[in-house]
Amino acid sequence: MTFATFLEIMLAAVVLGLGIWTIVARDTYAAAVGFIVYGLLVALIWVRLDAVDVALTEAAIGGGLGGVLLLGAAARLRATEVMAAAEAPGKGVRLGAAALSAAVAVAIASAVLQLPEPAPTLAPAAVANASATGLANPVTNVLMAFRAMDTMLEKVVLLLAIVGVWSLASDRAWGGRPGPRHRSDPRGILAFLARLLPPVGIVVGIYVFWTGANHPGGAFQGGAILAAMWLLVIMAGLADTPPVSNRLLRLVLIGGPGLFLLVGLGGIHFGPAFLGYPPTFAKPLILGIEVAMVLTIAATLGLLLAGAPERSTEP
Repeated sequence: MTFATFLEIMLAAVVLGLGIWTIVARDTYAAAVGFIVYGLLVALIWVRLDAVDVALTEAAIGGGLGGVLLLGAAARLRATEVMAAAEAPGKGVRLGAAALSAAVAVAIASAVLQLPEPAPTLAPAAVANASATGLANPVTNVLMAFRAMDTMLEKVVLLLAIVGVWSLASDRAWGGRPGPRHRSDPRGILAFLARLLPPVGIVVGIYVFWTGANHPGGAFQGGAILAAMWLLVIMAGLADTPPVSNRLLRLVLIGGPGLFLLVGLGGIHFGPAFLGYPPTFAKPLILGIEVAMVLTIAATLGLLLAGAPERSTEP
């Protein structure tokens, strides 16, 4: 056994143990912290599997923005933990859930083991036609060409998620600003970081987005970085969240999916099919969609973490 294999086994064991601990943890804050660490370790596993694009997404969403969202939820639920513990399910329900989970795991494992050799795959066809888009990154190529419908619908799901969060607002706060107005010491470390990091983070986010055409990266990873920089400025009190009634904000939120859909419909008339790019204009069209998507993703992720509107449009 090589040293690299030993490290992989240890990493897998730690991730498995941490996942179990996160599930059984009684304290919501501890479970949220465990989930963040779990996401960061899973990102290392994806790096080890040479899936750098997936690793970047897992680190940004699973260990980053998703972790912040769970920590915020844990802080709001802390006052109800005692009541929730008193309403915990009985042993019968727990055993039933465990048995069902084990049955699902066995069914999935059996299905995987029964796959024919070699397993069915469309990889050769994807590789043979990869040059049609002009993109050197195979992940971006697959996401934006061979499964473009799924990629577009994923962004629509983000849009539906923000609509769901905004629908939780009270009538008096509808159209107002999401979340509380953050204030911090203007000479404190948070304000210092909010002035120091965003310029660098914006450059990194744009680079991660732009390099996604040929190297690991893309709109989702770049948008997550931009959202994190925006939230840092808001948390430091240097800026406020925009009112949800702002028309420019709503245009940004629908711009990405809207342009994606428009290009898809254009493929019916100018290309081979819906979301079928004309070979001559495939790369410019994909890059145009990605530019719109990075703005939509950054705004949507930031507003999801900000929460439902809580205040009027007055400062």
